[in-house]
Amino acid sequence: MNLSNYKEEKPHNLKRLVWYAINATLFRILIGRSFTWARHGLLRAFGATINKDAYIYPSATIFAPWNLNVGRACIGPNTIVYNKAPIHIGNDTVVSQGAFLCTASHDIKDLMLPLITASITLKDNVWVAADAFIGMGVTIGDGAVVGARAVVFNDVEPWTVVGGNPAKFIKNRNLKNK
Repeated sequence: MNLSNYKEEKPHNLKRLVWYAINATLFRILIGRSFTWARHGLLRAFGATINKDAYIYPSATIFAPWNLNVGRACIGPNTIVYNKAPIHIGNDTVVSQGAFLCTASHDIKDLMLPLITASITLKDNVWVAADAFIGMGVTIGDGAVVGARAVVFNDVEPWTVVGGNPAKFIKNRNLKNK
């Protein structure tokens, strides 16, 4: 394999560079709930769609705000949102600390390993627990729970709990009556 001829399209390279600098500096120092409006403003300025009641921790690393759609949800501390393709996060959804949402990989059927991408969707009432990995093209159904450190490469059915590497069904999620 000769990777000297490998090329990857980078259509937003300048915008990406500017966002990278902002995400690594200004975004990070705007700590606490009192600066939520400012973090939202920065994300929106770069094309994100963010619900006014969303909470995105300042330590979150977001690759491409223009590919981010967040409902009334929380993106926790030290999360990585590698969204070369769109990521949709529904209402009342929590992405816990250290989680990694990854919309890109490489085509292993080709020796040049070209980049491939696919969207990630987290529906409503989802919990992605600490240090979980969600791979490209995955949809996590309404009310599903992805356990801590789980590695998800396939869709997760609504109202189920998955865990492990690779993530497997553990049980149905049944809510207590209020």
